[in-house]
Amino acid sequence: MTHNRPKPDDRSDNVEKLQEMVHNTIENIEEAHEAMEFSNAEERERIEAKNRRREESITAMREEIKDEASDRENGYQ
Repeated sequence: MTHNRPKPDDRSDNVEKLQEMVHNTIENIEEAHEAMEFSNAEERERIEAKNRRREESITAMREEIKDEASDRENGYQ
């Protein structure tokens, strides 16, 4: 019988991954903002709500970046 062992926790590139996610989310916000120009009122409202959630996600990701960078500086690899 084989035992599946969990992979070790590799956080070495978490900061870079999170930064890329922030960048992609910002691009999505900008693209959605451009799409609002051609949207009706209902669609604009939906886009605005989604962009607010995206902004909240960016804030959370930036906090996580700070935590990960701090952990890295303190010796966690």
